Amino acid sequence: MMDIEAHNRAAWDREAAGGQNEWSQPVDAETIARARDGDWSLILTPTWPVPEAWYGEGAVTGKRVLCLASGGGQQAPVLAAAGAEVTSFDQSEEQLALDKHVADREGLSIRLEQGDMADLSRFADGSFDLIFHPVSNVFVPDVLPVWRECRRVLVPSGRLLSGIMNPDFFLFDHEAIEAGAPQVITYSLPYAAPTSLSPERLRKVIDEKQALEFSHSLDDQIGGQIAAGFAIAGFFEDFWDAEKVPVGAHMPVCFAMLGIAV
Repeated sequence: MMDIEAHNRAAWDREAAGGQNEWSQPVDAETIARARDGDWSLILTPTWPVPEAWYGEGAVTGKRVLCLASGGGQQAPVLAAAGAEVTSFDQSEEQLALDKHVADREGLSIRLEQGDMADLSRFADGSFDLIFHPVSNVFVPDVLPVWRECRRVLVPSGRLLSGIMNPDFFLFDHEAIEAGAPQVITYSLPYAAPTSLSPERLRKVIDEKQALEFSHSLDDQIGGQIAAGFAIAGFFEDFWDAEKVPVGAHMPVCFAMLGIAV
């Protein structure tokens, strides 16, 4: 048995400190200046901007926003500059440090909290008006507690904006494909790195401090939100640059949902 949360925290600390991961690139001053002027947009998935209507009336001005597992100096600073009262919650200290870097540089107020996305017990019921949760729950073995906690900490009619990896993405061995192998189905679903990978491949992932990933069924991703108390009010699919993710030329690799707390 291994501590998945601790391993993935260390993996993301390494990614963020390395400065090469695209999700650990702090936004520049111009982006913050535009957000202060009301000119901003964000992504939950690799490329497609979140529709403005998903943020609700008045966008985020004056709203209490939880950026859930979205550290990295990107979404939280933009939302703060756009007028939200932002809490950034992430397992990685280094990802949170990037949010702090932008906040300090731009004079923004962002509350930083480190922890497991499936455990929001430090927050009281109804603490937030909106949750911004980009593709990141692939790093937890069970997504259902995440949805239950999101519903608990949201006010009635609060909004959950979530980005989700298409479970079919995990049918393929992406490392082999990038090395030139055919795009063939390699794994069964549900995929869980600790049990789906061969012992040799798992050891390599652990030794190289790569994050361990998990697929989640549509029952758990969509049905799980509904069961937790959300009405699905928006949905779109998104592709990925095929040069980065070859299967992205053939299928949408992610989708996003707007859930309204009922």
